[in-house]
Amino acid sequence: MTVRYGMVGGGPGAFIGKVHRMAAALDGGYELVAGAFSSDPAKSQVAGLELGLDLSRAYDSYEEMAESENALTEGDRIELVSIVTPNHLHHAVARIFLQKGVHVICDKPLTTTVEDAEDLCDLVDKHSCLFALTHSYTGYPIVKEARERVRGGELGEIRKVVVEYSQGWLSTPLEKEGHKQAEWRTDPDRAGISSALGDIGSHAHNLVRYVTGLEVQRLFADLGTVVDGRKLEDDATVLLELEGGVRGLLSVSQISTGERNNLRLRIYGSSGGLDWSQEDPNRLRLIESDGSERVLHRAAGATSERARAHTRLPGGHPEGLIEAFANIYRNVACSLSSDRTTFPFADDFPTVQDGAHGVYFIHKALESYRLGGWVDASYSPPGV
Repeated sequence: MTVRYGMVGGGPGAFIGKVHRMAAALDGGYELVAGAFSSDPAKSQVAGLELGLDLSRAYDSYEEMAESENALTEGDRIELVSIVTPNHLHHAVARIFLQKGVHVICDKPLTTTVEDAEDLCDLVDKHSCLFALTHSYTGYPIVKEARERVRGGELGEIRKVVVEYSQGWLSTPLEKEGHKQAEWRTDPDRAGISSALGDIGSHAHNLVRYVTGLEVQRLFADLGTVVDGRKLEDDATVLLELEGGVRGLLSVSQISTGERNNLRLRIYGSSGGLDWSQEDPNRLRLIESDGSERVLHRAAGATSERARAHTRLPGGHPEGLIEAFANIYRNVACSLSSDRTTFPFADDFPTVQDGAHGVYFIHKALESYRLGGWVDASYSPPGV
């Protein structure tokens, strides 16, 4: 089965749109047939031409795209929309397509408000649509291996979780130099109430939930705006209390000079620990209680069925971000297939409820910072 999809956003010069298109194409399960690639109709046409589309389906707006695609016959119209716009548009775009019965793959964070996130949860249920959020780091095979080992009890009783995501690309005020990504990610009207937490903190929070299966119960956040003139935080530290009293620390920064994409997860239990770094994503460091350690390699033959099912290349041939993204796209396509038995892990992708958890976490962190203390962060979104 090949899924016909359209894209909103991802026009000329957009990085993440290309990533999504490469991921969708990797396993041959998708065909891009339509798009509203830019708020500028001329740029949308340019993107449609470059991508080889019928230019009548390179639309001037996402509203036109939703109406025009819905008017096509069932065998021609899009079945799924990929949303790769700035944060403030996620809710409106997803909403109009869900109301047409179109499945959604959306970039993170889900929305800019909890109310909008919960609205999307309700719409997914009402229209029986599938909704995936591209928390791409959950797509790495070794992250899935970490999940199996933690949830299988190999580390014993979980005691401490440390997740950190350090970048340095916003160490200077790039937004004042015409840098497109920096402009919208530091703009409250387009990014929402948060910058660093919304952008990379949402990934860190989701990674903890995915691997451990534990929810945040309380948190204490300190947010900082280091570069003068910014209206949103570019650095944040959040103390976490997870279910069962597990202690946690989440640290994110986009002003850590020289850092590239340093996402790291460490989990410590009563009988061992593990350590994973996104910049070396094919290896998992396992720590024994006596201080000895061993390194598990992706595709080395000692990984779980879940990790092997998401591995494409033989050992020694590194897999990276595109493959991790592609695992989400592949699993969505398998979930849409009439025969779901062909792949046992088809439901292994972040859902709209996972997205709502992330939005709620961001808002509670901002609340904690304003109050200067611990806040209750337990949450159950619609549909759970």
